[in-house]
Amino acid sequence: MQPVNGWPICACLLIILSFMGCSTSGQPGSSENKMTAVQAEKILIVYLSRTKNTKAVAEIIQKQTGGRLVALELQNPYPQDYQTTVDQVARENASGFLPPLATVIDSIEKYEMIFLGFPTWGMQLPPPVKSFLKQYNLKGKTIAPFNTNAGYGIGSTFEEVKNLASGTRVLDGFSTRGGVERDGVLFVMEGDRLIQVQDQVTSWIQNFKMP
Repeated sequence: MQPVNGWPICACLLIILSFMGCSTSGQPGSSENKMTAVQAEKILIVYLSRTKNTKAVAEIIQKQTGGRLVALELQNPYPQDYQTTVDQVARENASGFLPPLATVIDSIEKYEMIFLGFPTWGMQLPPPVKSFLKQYNLKGKTIAPFNTNAGYGIGSTFEEVKNLASGTRVLDGFSTRGGVERDGVLFVMEGDRLIQVQDQVTSWIQNFKMP
């Protein structure tokens, strides 16, 4: 068993969640303090990552929770060229097109909590993540969104997760600065930056644990 910044990694980690102040998609907020225990085998970590920064955050979460890690892949991957991809995503957002996923998640009904990670694209939720939220029945589950971005923030991404994941409980999300692909700055989650993000993720997770 190896520690991550002082926190043990354990496949049988039990996360005690307090849902006081969390939002529930499509439902009024509740002041009730609702608690639940989520075992590692009931935790799913789904992420989309182009420059591997969101992937690095997903791996930090996996090490700290013991959940199952799944990357979202497309049947028809986006082009390598940055501007070509930007233009394609803009067209998809304008038309509402949801790109088909190559990733298939079996037995998704067994998971109680889903960490959902993505970059900010055009200040919106990336179309492949919308595909995931539309494709799977997530009602009754808890979603913890996490995001990397080029410094412009989360845009409408977290709000879109709440809107698309009806019937779920969406926790306050985590966001951190990643690379700036437009400027040729790609993977940045290494060295001191990685250590900093590990600490931030730990604090985020602890915020929805019971003391």
